[in-house]
Amino acid sequence: MTRVVKRCHRTIAAAVGLLCTLAAFAPLSAQKAAPATAGTSADKPFAEHHLALQLSDNDAKKQDLVISVANNLLKFYGPDKIAIEVVAFGPGIALLRADSPKRTYVDSLISQGVQFDICMNTVETIERETGQKVPVNPKAKQIDVGVAQILALTEKGYTLVRP
Repeated sequence: MTRVVKRCHRTIAAAVGLLCTLAAFAPLSAQKAAPATAGTSADKPFAEHHLALQLSDNDAKKQDLVISVANNLLKFYGPDKIAIEVVAFGPGIALLRADSPKRTYVDSLISQGVQFDICMNTVETIERETGQKVPVNPKAKQIDVGVAQILALTEKGYTLVRP
């Protein structure tokens, strides 16, 4: 009988030790397991849809397509139900130059809540290589690295579309 009692005590002690260990790590695993807030946008707290549009080409047809997609989605969902962020880097920054022939379209979309990001890494590279200042649309949001912005948006739950 004494053996049985000792065995029970050891089993109980092991179980208590295991529970204490699990309890100690529970806050850590809860933090890791917590779902990321999908697609949160500070200026569009009620947006149900979150879209990142990548523009990395200086192609008039692709610029027109980005503008068209953003405009059509605003009409379809309504400006409060969709957060759209256009990220321009590399040759794609041409759309966000201050002297862009499509500036009125860009400014109109910005006034409707579409965010246009311009990669300052690209701008600085062009300025360094040409020795000339790049005129940037003042309504565009200047970001350090365009690709990093796309990565951050997709990690927040944005859907990436590259027209």
